Amino acid sequence: MFDFMLPSGISVLFCILRIPANTTNMDYSLALLFSLLQVLSIATAAPLPVEVVKMKSKVKWMAEQLVVRLDKDFQVPAGLTLSPPADDLDGPSSIVTVLEGYNSLISDTLNGVSQVKFDISSLTGYLSQWRQGHCSEQRPKPSVPGPLQELQSRKEFIHTVSIEALMRVKEFLNLLLKNLDHLETC
Repeated sequence: MFDFMLPSGISVLFCILRIPANTTNMDYSLALLFSLLQVLSIATAAPLPVEVVKMKSKVKWMAEQLVVRLDKDFQVPAGLTLSPPADDLDGPSSIVTVLEGYNSLISDTLNGVSQVKFDISSLTGYLSQWRQGHCSEQRPKPSVPGPLQELQSRKEFIHTVSIEALMRVKEFLNLLLKNLDHLETC
């Protein structure tokens, strides 16, 4: 008797009573066991590890490219410090909310910003699509974090808010790159 824990926390009790010494039956039993595990993984909507690795790899690449673009095209003005610190990471849903929020604050009139806004939209679109296809339990849209709320309240200072939003995106992406495991949480 085996007690096996699936990643989603569902306990499955396997009871293999009699497996004859005949290798053919053993092979069928193992194939059935592996098939059952795969079906249970799909049924619990836990993404398969290969899919998660691919998603994290793509997000990492997209985030790194965006950070490189931000470093190249936008310099932090002297004396600018970002406080409070970066927004929290709490799964793809909150990551999308934060990035979309900052993207909406970046003025289209700022020089060289169109590609950055496009890249942010591509990243958030990819994460949203992945979450919808792989997370069975859709969480409610997270609330807007503090630093983003503060910037939204100062929208009238378009260029200042845009520069700070760009710096916050960069800070947030660097945090994401150090904590890619947060992408696994639906």
